[in-house]
Amino acid sequence: MTNRQLKSLTCIAVVMAAGFGVFAPPASAAGHRVHPGDSIQDAVDAARPGDIITVMPGTYYENVLITKRVTLRGWGARTVIKPPATTAAPAAPAKGAAHARAVAACSQADTGICVMGTPERPVAGVNIRSLAVSGFKRNGIWASYTDRLSVERVISEKNGTWGIAQERSTRGQFRDNLARDNTESGIFIANTIEREGGATDTLGAVVRGNTLTGNRIGVTVRRVRNLTVSANTLTGNCGGVFVVGDEGEPGAGDMTIRGNRIHENNKFCKGNSRLPDIQGVGIVLTGAEETIVRGNSIRGNVGSSPLSGGILLFKSFVGATNTDNVIRDNVVRDNRPADLANQGAGTGNLFRDNRCETSVPAGMC
Repeated sequence: MTNRQLKSLTCIAVVMAAGFGVFAPPASAAGHRVHPGDSIQDAVDAARPGDIITVMPGTYYENVLITKRVTLRGWGARTVIKPPATTAAPAAPAKGAAHARAVAACSQADTGICVMGTPERPVAGVNIRSLAVSGFKRNGIWASYTDRLSVERVISEKNGTWGIAQERSTRGQFRDNLARDNTESGIFIANTIEREGGATDTLGAVVRGNTLTGNRIGVTVRRVRNLTVSANTLTGNCGGVFVVGDEGEPGAGDMTIRGNRIHENNKFCKGNSRLPDIQGVGIVLTGAEETIVRGNSIRGNVGSSPLSGGILLFKSFVGATNTDNVIRDNVVRDNRPADLANQGAGTGNLFRDNRCETSVPAGMC
């Protein structure tokens, strides 16, 4: 066979591999394989930036701390990470007292997978996909100071606070995950959890194609701007989607909530110092601006909480108003006490072409 024929066969093989979805890692990426009984953390520590760590089917009782660009991938529901018997934290390089405290808090048995950068050097390009994290005291996956974090096809369930959460981060991608039965939000994105302050720009974060069920709130975006929440299924939570701002500048908003299926989020959750009881909540905007809520299906969310109903613009507990939001082309039916509600002193909010039956005030359907 001639060299020319060999080259042609090689090209055909590459095209066929691409067509069938076969992924060939870059030549520079090394592979690490973890088997039951091995330590995922040891593999992460040994990896170089850009390496791929494949975690084989089995149950792993540990926490994982990631501080560099790696891909951590499993075999879907067959690869499960659960809390370890002890609470010893993985060793991490010292990068200042604040960072050390954050690493210690995140890395112990409280949280399954932590992705931790620093203000000076966010960790970029981490990929986590096709595995399960279950039963942690705090969070399934927690990320701080990251850029282009990707979490895909992850099952995060029965964790004590958030299923998948990040703060102080940009360009995150959260796609096709299942977050269920977490005590707080299934997916949580915030500027920072430590203090109040103006919203931060996520530079286009995406929450898409996820299934959120059995949580307190399906998706919470708090004090952030410039992101999309689309094509998610939210059912059986106390509340569907919460967009939360405060009196800080810039305000939360400049986001799109589009094409989501938000049905029968009628679980009851007791209120706390910040929120009243939550039940039967579709989408709530509080202290948001310039947010588009469009093309969603919101049905059968029923409750007697002040937050209950289909789509609600709610007065903020800290005095921030909803301003210049657009709610249009949604199917909002069988929600109680109303399909649409506009409360508070906000201005410039537009309700248009929604298919609904009841509204407060009347006349918006």
